[in-house]
Amino acid sequence: MSTLAHPPRVIAVYRRDDLPRGTRPVTLALWRIADPGNVGTLLRAADAFGAGVALSEGCADPTGPKALRASMGAVFRVPLSEFDEPTGRRVALVPSGGIPLPELQAEGEIVLVLGAEREGLPPEVLARCEERASIPQPGGGESLNVAIAGAIALYELARRQDR
Repeated sequence: MSTLAHPPRVIAVYRRDDLPRGTRPVTLALWRIADPGNVGTLLRAADAFGAGVALSEGCADPTGPKALRASMGAVFRVPLSEFDEPTGRRVALVPSGGIPLPELQAEGEIVLVLGAEREGLPPEVLARCEERASIPQPGGGESLNVAIAGAIALYELARRQDR
């Protein structure tokens, strides 16, 4: 029943249909994020910052064992939706060339669109985004892990909304 070498002696049974559904004013829209650890970590970050998560086809199953572990229970609290379901201004998070994230207007509903690490966002998805934003990286790194980038973006938006 478990993929762990030494599983706990506890088991939970749940129905996928009972997981939270819907959107929130800030949503992470994940485009083909296939790594279940990244999907689970992004769910955990969304939980911490009060965001929702929208999944495209090709994303890892958020109820798979690795995603569940990485989410630390967030999958039971964060509303999930289809990739195109959330309303609001779509902002593509790109490695470089976008508006510096601290300068992004944070008012209203925002859908942060994140792509798979290797492929990024395809032209047709970028074309449906009103803006592009990038996380300044003064250390000179080429890019960030998608889960880290999503968490940083959520933190930045939450930080400015608290002012």
